Amino acid sequence: MDCVFCEIVKGNLNCKKIYEDDDVLAFYDLEPVAPVHFLVIPKKHIESLSKAEESDFLVVSKIFSSIKKIAEKLGLSNGFRVVNNCGEDGGQTVMHMHFHVLAERKMSWPPG
Repeated sequence: MDCVFCEIVKGNLNCKKIYEDDDVLAFYDLEPVAPVHFLVIPKKHIESLSKAEESDFLVVSKIFSSIKKIAEKLGLSNGFRVVNNCGEDGGQTVMHMHFHVLAERKMSWPPG
């Protein structure tokens, strides 16, 4: 399996980590689209939210708990956006479930 996020989890590729526990890893995006832009991933390879098994939703819950902790740590009290692209038509380019967290700029809707 060629998965860039799995390689990051294994320590084979570097990233600027923000948070890590047994199940979740968060790191800054290499191509940020906001002043604060980080990714939060499960360490276990799950292709996408649409491919997740019922047993995977515990880690999804942990991801959202981690996002809240990170946002508090970074002082994102004015708000932030959480984005999950699911599948090709949803704009997913890395086939490992991940959540983008964007902050410190005014977001618009629709996102485009």
